[in-house]
Parts: sequence; C-alpha cells; structure tokens
Amino acid sequence: MGRPTSANGDTRNLRDLLLLALPALLLVAAAFALAWQFVKPAPPKKIVITTGVAGGAYQYFGERYREKFAQEGIEVELRPSSGAVENLRRLKTDDDVDVGFIQGGIANEPESEDLATLGSMYLEPVWVFYRGDAQHDRIYQLKGRRIAIGVQGSGAQLFALQLLAANGFATNDPKLLAIGGMDAVDALRRGEIDAFFVVGAPQAPVVDALLHTDGISLLNFAQADGYVRHFPHLVKVVLPRGAIKIHADKPNRDIQLLAATANLVVRADIHPAIVTLLLKHAREIHSPPGLLQDANAFPTPRDHALPLHPMAQRFYDSGPPLLQRYLPFWLAVLIDRLLVMILPFFAVVIPLTKIIPGIYNWRMRSRVYRWYGELKFLEAEIDALPEAARTADALDAFNLRLDRIEMRAAHRKLPLAFSNELYTLREHIGLVRRRLARLAESVTTSSPSSS
Repeated sequence: MGRPTSANGDTRNLRDLLLLALPALLLVAAAFALAWQFVKPAPPKKIVITTGVAGGAYQYFGERYREKFAQEGIEVELRPSSGAVENLRRLKTDDDVDVGFIQGGIANEPESEDLATLGSMYLEPVWVFYRGDAQHDRIYQLKGRRIAIGVQGSGAQLFALQLLAANGFATNDPKLLAIGGMDAVDALRRGEIDAFFVVGAPQAPVVDALLHTDGISLLNFAQADGYVRHFPHLVKVVLPRGAIKIHADKPNRDIQLLAATANLVVRADIHPAIVTLLLKHAREIHSPPGLLQDANAFPTPRDHALPLHPMAQRFYDSGPPLLQRYLPFWLAVLIDRLLVMILPFFAVVIPLTKIIPGIYNWRMRSRVYRWYGELKFLEAEIDALPEAARTADALDAFNLRLDRIEMRAAHRKLPLAFSNELYTLREHIGLVRRRLARLAESVTTSSPSSS
C-alpha cells in the first residue's frame, strides 16, 4: 500500500481552498453585477438648451448658464428660437434638446407628460413700450397704432394677442406686426412702429435698451388686478418710481406691470446630476435682487403647469447633494457612483473574509479530529478487551491499526498554522503505543507461569 505523498497533500489543500474560494468569488461577482445595475451612467459632457431671440432674456440667461457649466467641464450648446412656444415644441419633439426656458401659462401637464419643471427662475413682465411722453394706462389707448407683438412662436406674441383681444383688438389687424427682439427695438426708435410688446426680464438687452431710451415710455397697467383675475398665470408687480434712474426720476411714477414666471423645463429623462447642477447655478444666477424682485426670491418650485422633477424637489428640500457642496462636480459624481459599488464590499466581501477562514480552519482541523476519533475508538476497544483475550496477536492487530493512523498523520501535509494539532496527535498516538507495549510485556510475563 503506497503512502500519501507531500504532493498529494498539497493538491488536497489546494482543492479545499478552491472549493471555498470559487463559490465566494462567484458570490462577490454576482453582488457587484447586481450593484452595477443601480449605478447611474456618468453625466453627459454636453447638453443643449433652447433659448430665444437675440437680445432676449432667454438668450442672455442661456449665456450665463453656458459660462457656469464650462467651469464644470460641461459644454452647453445654445439653440436660438422664436421663444417659449417653439422651446416647448422642441422639448416635446427633438430628442437632442435637454433644457428650455418656458413662460408660465404656455405649457400644460396633459400635453407634456415627458417633461418636468425645475421651478420658476425669474419674473417675466409684460412690457408695453410706446413712442412719446404721454402717460398711457390702458392698452386700448394704443388702438390704431402700429404695434410689434413678437415673432411667430414666441410667448410674447401669445401674451400680446391675449391682452389685445381682451381690449377689443382684432387679432388679425394688419397693424399688429410679427417682429421682435432688437429688430423691433430699432424699428421703435426709428419711428417705424409705435409700440412694442416685450415679455422678458429687466436684464434682457431688449428691455434694458428701451428702459434707457429717451422718448420711449412704458405703459402702466392701471387695471392690473383685473387682468390677474382673467389670466391666472399672471401676477401684478410694481416698477417703483425712480427705479431706472434716480437722478432723472425715471419712471416719474410707480408703474404697475403684469408678469409671468420664466420656468426652466427639462426632459423627464435628463441625468439627475445635471438637474442639481442646473439648480445650483440657477441659485447663483437668479437669486440676486433686481428691479422687480427681492433677494433669494428665485429660483422657486412654484410652477403649476408641469410636475416638479424629483431631483428638483430634493434640491429645494435639502439643497445640493452633500458631496457637490464641497467637491468639484466631476469628483462628487464619481464618488457618488462608486459608493453604489462599495455596498457589495460591505455586504458580501467583508462577511466572507470572516466566514471563509473559519470554514477553512474547520476543514483543516476536521482531518486531525477524524484521526483523533479513530484513536479514541481504538482506545475504547483496548479498554473493553477482556484480559483473557489480550493475546500477542490481538495486541499486534491494535498496533497495526495504530500504525495506519500514525502513517496518515505523518504524511498528511497541512498548513504550518495547524502543525500543533498534528504534533499533539502524534504524542497521543505515542501514549497509546506505550500502553500497548506495557500490555504486551504483561502478556509475555504471564505466559511462562501459565504453561
């Protein structure tokens, strides 16, 4: 009968290790594969914002967002448009467009189920500029004049037609001209038109230019409270006396205006990190005080037309994500994604590092314990052997079984950490062997007297 070799022992130890390691590795791989399903993709390196006409507020603020995003390593493509109506259409139909400025009252939820709002960013007053110094308080006073109402597809034109119709104007009047932006500003200055409807923030180049142009007046909506009742998406705001130029007392009276809100609308499937970044910069861009708003009045989650994006709700409730408050955007996003992959490490890997060594130790010791079991049975048989049966042959048989146990123990190669168990076993084998030797001596001594 051949003896087990050291190589066989190493092979068995390696096999035991593999039997434990392979299932563990498969479990870890499965855990990481599952976690990967929940890792959000990296945010895009480019987004597209649909804005408005040249010189308008949407274009102005679009440039501000582009500058802010460039600092984060994200390119922003600005796509000029005719205004809010076209922006809404692009968001619904053009998969390339991610973000757009929409006037309050333009969108409605049933028709825009794939869109979400990030809230209201600023007030967009309805400015009615006209030539001359006369103080007009009603739109009706402009009847018969050439009026620029904004380009086709703009929210300004939509609002202008609504307000003109409420004042008895025919919406197909040939004196209502579909021009806007700086073209309308220049036409008004040259006297080619008599009045101009503008919907935009005071910072818009179009509005700012006309507020500081001599010979151009601003209509006061004396019936502002009444308009608000008829048009719920509008609010009344007041341009205080002297707010434009203190020394020139311009305007020389409080001017009541109607205003909608400019809302930032996104596709519902936009990357969540882009939402928080948009709102972070929106707070920087739109929160300072202005002619018509107090500090920190915007951005605000108020937008009743579209559902608020979940990440926007989270932003308004608790501010930017913790990591984005203290780390660069790209680093914060990277760590946030990696955190998901760390979960399997804590849930699976760490417990396995405690369980597997224990199982491996048990398997190694179980071999020694198995030999101890055989040795115990052998001792029990020796104890139970009647004195009359303690012959030389019987004791030789016990010694032979003891040799087999010792041989397996002596030639089984275990890791060094378990050497103590083997040495202890061999000492116990020696004790049993010495006991058998004493029994053999007693048998030899008693044999002559019995003969």
